[in-house]
Formats: sequence, C-alpha cells, structure tokens
Amino acid sequence: MTETITRPMLLDALHIGGPTLRFRYAGLTWLTDPTFDEPGDYPGPITLHKLSGPAVPVEAIGAIDVVLLSHDQHADNLDTAGRALLAQVETVLSTPDAAGRIDGVRGLVPWETVTLGDVEVTAVPALHGPEGCEPLSGVVTGFVLRAEGEPTVYVSGDNASVELVEQIVERIGRIDVAVLNIGAANIGRFGDSDVTLNARTAVQAAAVLGDAVIVAVHAEGWGHFSESLDYLERTFAYADRAGQLRIPVRGEVFAV
Repeated sequence: MTETITRPMLLDALHIGGPTLRFRYAGLTWLTDPTFDEPGDYPGPITLHKLSGPAVPVEAIGAIDVVLLSHDQHADNLDTAGRALLAQVETVLSTPDAAGRIDGVRGLVPWETVTLGDVEVTAVPALHGPEGCEPLSGVVTGFVLRAEGEPTVYVSGDNASVELVEQIVERIGRIDVAVLNIGAANIGRFGDSDVTLNARTAVQAAAVLGDAVIVAVHAEGWGHFSESLDYLERTFAYADRAGQLRIPVRGEVFAV
C-alpha cells in the first residue's frame, strides 16, 4: 500500500493585487507593499499606469500589525491609499531611506534583525534593476521571517537579482515559503533589463530556493508588467517546477 504524505499548511494569505499580500504568521497579521488605489496614472520622471483596483478595499482589510514595505518611492509598491494606511499601523518596516521620508517607519539595513512578538524579521538585500541601478531606482529591501514552530518566509520585495537570492539562502538557510515580486517590470529605464524578476529569472530563483513554495505576486494590475501570469505558469511547467508555484487568485484567501 502506498502512503500519501501531505504537506502541512504553512500559512494562509489573501492577495489584494499587485505586490499587496495580507497573511497571518505567528499570531500577527502582516501586509506587504500596500496598494489600494483605484486605477489611474502616477506622473513622475516615468509615469506609471495602474490598470485595476484592489480586490479588497482598504476599509475591509481589517487590523494590520506589521507592514513590510520594500520601498516607498514607487506608486506600484506604495500608492496614495496605501500611504495613508501606514499611519494606522503600529509597525512599518522598510529601508532607512523610507524611514527618512515617512514618519513612523523603522528603517533596516541589510541583515539587520528586529524581534516582533515571537518573530525575528531580518532585512535582506534586494536590487531593483541591473547592477548600479540604485541612483535611479533607489534602495529597496526584502525580508525574512522566522519563528519557533513556524515556516521560514522570504518576502523578496522588488528584487531582480538571482545572485542576491543565492546570498540570502547561503546566509539564512532553508526557506519554506518565498513571496516573489515577479511581473518582469520594465519601464524602459534600463533597456531590456527588467527591474523585478521575470519568468526566466524566477525559475532560477526557485531552483536556488530548493523546495520552497513560490507565491507569485506583483505580476498584474500595472501597465509596466511586461509578462503575463500565463507565461509565468508555462515557464515553470517547462522547467518541471509547476508544483512549486502558487499564483493566488486576487480576493480569495488561500493556503500555502
């Protein structure tokens, strides 16, 4: 007789849209990169175009204990309604640059760790484009969450570098769940170089992460995401990693 072994649930989550994910972890409610505006344009050095609103309005999101903000300088990671939400959250973790621009934000440098309840949160490096992009893209960060009896969760933020994922795994060790900002975001600033993971580099990152469950976010809802979720799904399937990938349905609570 063959015994079927099922993997225990690691966490439950709700994808609101774009990079915005609410999840429960070690007794706290967490939110990544708040984006709650309706569709519209965001003028700037490069105009960003939001194509779809949140699957859950900000008024219905409920209490949030911690926001993990990869960076504050781009509207697809922190829009107007998301920025207003920060004032209602006790703990917001981000970059030192964001802390200098937004009251109440705690900035962390790479590899710095803070303890929130039972959870150790470690800021990990991220690169929002090709090498040397920071003067234009700005500084961004990812996060790793660890707690006794809980899975280790990696939240990538807007990171395009597989090499940095390798460094994170080398330093942290096993990752159980990886929330990856994908979408092949490209605003033309760096030619054909994407400023987030694309399908090809996401597969490379998944290989580095071993058997971690890959939760794909930041891949729809904005005009500068240059690859479709269907293409991402096919690319993982061609690489024999379809079982590793989770593409959450916006507005539906899902289990990992």
